[in-house]
Amino acid sequence: MTAKTLVNSKLVCVALNDKAQLAALEGTFNEAPYNKPPTQPVLYYKPHNTWSVNGADVEWAKDFDGNDVAAMAVGASLGVVIGKETCRVSTEEALNYVGGYTLVSDYSLPEESYYRPDIKGKCLDGSAPVGPEIVAADKIAAPDALSVTISVNGERKSTFPLTQMQRSVAELISTISYIMTLQPGEVIAVGFAGKRVALAKGDKVEASIEGVGTLSNTLGGA
Repeated sequence: MTAKTLVNSKLVCVALNDKAQLAALEGTFNEAPYNKPPTQPVLYYKPHNTWSVNGADVEWAKDFDGNDVAAMAVGASLGVVIGKETCRVSTEEALNYVGGYTLVSDYSLPEESYYRPDIKGKCLDGSAPVGPEIVAADKIAAPDALSVTISVNGERKSTFPLTQMQRSVAELISTISYIMTLQPGEVIAVGFAGKRVALAKGDKVEASIEGVGTLSNTLGGA
């Protein structure tokens, strides 16, 4: 089955799950308006209007006056596809609820603050391609051992080993399942490299995980 037919209802993304990013922001988080570092996963939604697929063009964003924004960026994550209803499961049980794995790219405006959800920057139409397919959970023995790479126009720009995540895949599934019930086909993007990759119009972006696939999209057309 393709990612397009499996994604259902919710695409939940986890921000600030890069240990290096958290360490770099420690001083900032101890000042106003944060006053302390986050103690729980920082989540945001990519709503249905953002969902897209492998091979699709991603539109360059516009401001409120209809002009092109000055800058866009991309991050990529392992996408955990829920296989059965998941509600208040333990970390030890969590991976038993996974149906498969895929890739999620998140095209957005550059992130300047984590204090409040960035609705404008994160909810752009077509900004969350998922795919290229769903790899069955039993094909991936150790999801936390995977690495996510981003290449732009054939040049590698970012590598994020998931061993650098603050919270593991299983821990995230468990924690999120205590916040909301997850249904089959819903997807969790478990973590992005803290430094997003800056983009220009016309860039061809490839997000890859060995054993999972390569998700390819073009930004803003030619």
